[in-house]
Amino acid sequence: MSSPQPVVSRRMRLLLTALGLGGSALGAVAVFTTENGTGAAALIVFGGVLLVLGLFGDRIDTVEFGGANLRMRAAAAEKYRMAEESDLRGDTGTGERLRSEARALIEAAGAIAGEYRSTRRLMPAGPDRTAVLQGIVERARDLARSGTSEPEQVRAWLRSSDEERRVTALGMMQADPRLGDFEALLPLVEEAASRFEQYEALVLAEKMAGDLGPEQRRRLAAAVRAAQAKDNFGRNRRQAAESVLERLEPPEG
Repeated sequence: MSSPQPVVSRRMRLLLTALGLGGSALGAVAVFTTENGTGAAALIVFGGVLLVLGLFGDRIDTVEFGGANLRMRAAAAEKYRMAEESDLRGDTGTGERLRSEARALIEAAGAIAGEYRSTRRLMPAGPDRTAVLQGIVERARDLARSGTSEPEQVRAWLRSSDEERRVTALGMMQADPRLGDFEALLPLVEEAASRFEQYEALVLAEKMAGDLGPEQRRRLAAAVRAAQAKDNFGRNRRQAAESVLERLEPPEG
């Protein structure tokens, strides 16, 4: 019996990949070149969705274009559009309410987190997967730079039991210091669900080190040393850990 044909053809996957990369790139550029942060966020999110379909469409048996997740993403984009129109009319109260509703929808859809989960599930471990995961984290950083993130929401992701939400939060916190959560970060530095997650936690720890008080610095240094003692770090994590310790304990002289 022949295997079922994937829903997304090879030609369509190439098109979706190109559109996904283009949408994410335009969103990232818009973060720095326009004041339309909500529009930039929508581009980043939808670019990620298209990229997942483009990369993994040959492994998808069904695509629920009418399903709840895509409906929520579409509704979020529409609310962002309506918020911009409200601002132009001078109704900033309605605009802010619509943005809050859109952010809640994006959180529910979990576009970036879902992309991370799919990549880890569908791609074999190795440099190629790591490169894709790093690109996903970069999109999380871009989303944070758009200025549409609620700190408490992102902190809740970091405390989540789902690795994909935690990694999304780590990327966002790396780009926006106001989102940081030292207490939630500390256990991920010492022991995370994956090497990739621990690396991103170490990257965030280095960025936060300069703003920590003496007791927090001591606890973070202890967590890094405990992590080094538990696992034989590869080059990337070893360098990241050493960078954190250098920030916490600069050499005397």
